[in-house]
Amino acid sequence: MKGIDLNLTEYLQRRRRVVDEALRRWIPGEKEFPSQVHQAMHYSLFAGGKRLRPILTLAAAEAVGGRIRDALPLACSFELIHTYSLIHDDLPSMDDDDLRRGKPTSHKVFGEAVAILAGDALLTEAFHLAARPDLMKQVPPRRRIQALWHLARAAGSLGMVGGQTVDILTQGKPVDADTLEYIHPHKTGALIAASVAVGAVIGGATASQYKKLLAGGKKLGLAFQIIDALLDEEGEEENLGKAVRKDQSKGKATYPGLY
Repeated sequence: MKGIDLNLTEYLQRRRRVVDEALRRWIPGEKEFPSQVHQAMHYSLFAGGKRLRPILTLAAAEAVGGRIRDALPLACSFELIHTYSLIHDDLPSMDDDDLRRGKPTSHKVFGEAVAILAGDALLTEAFHLAARPDLMKQVPPRRRIQALWHLARAAGSLGMVGGQTVDILTQGKPVDADTLEYIHPHKTGALIAASVAVGAVIGGATASQYKKLLAGGKKLGLAFQIIDALLDEEGEEENLGKAVRKDQSKGKATYPGLY
């Protein structure tokens, strides 16, 4: 693929630095009023994430001959949405987790109210960033609209939120393969697939390139969720930075549980 270093570890590290620098440059500073919500946003956003989704956006843009700088705002938007989802996921009303990436979860540090508002702010900031004219002026309007459509659909009730809803409502209940096949591609897979699709769109992919990258993104999203479920079964808390063996105790629908 054009422009992509085949040394994967080095590539991931380099692109992660690019994403982190952009996030710090574009997101409101911790001291900006009201400082507590901005501190909570920064606390979760810079807690040590892998930046998988934004890196996939950049890689897809590169793969079709696009420019990193054109895809970077949308790439960062995916990380903002992902982080908001983690903050809300950890709340007592959801998964009730005390640890995330080896640190106390947002609501444990800032309280539930500020944690919820920080998540809301990150979600909203994602679309503010993706729509900024000064950052996206080099991208043709049609590509920008298509990219925003992917971002919004993947994050909403027909994507991540929908998958999370079914995941919660089926806890402790028998789940068949069809239900499981809905939960994972939506709860986790939708945002990962969209991150690849958006990179392809911004990079100017042909119809064939777009189709292939989107299909690959969907498979990667499903694989990611299966691995996450396996790590919950077999991993160790000190290595993963979060509680383990919670899926089974809560009766969650997972591939290890069903198959």
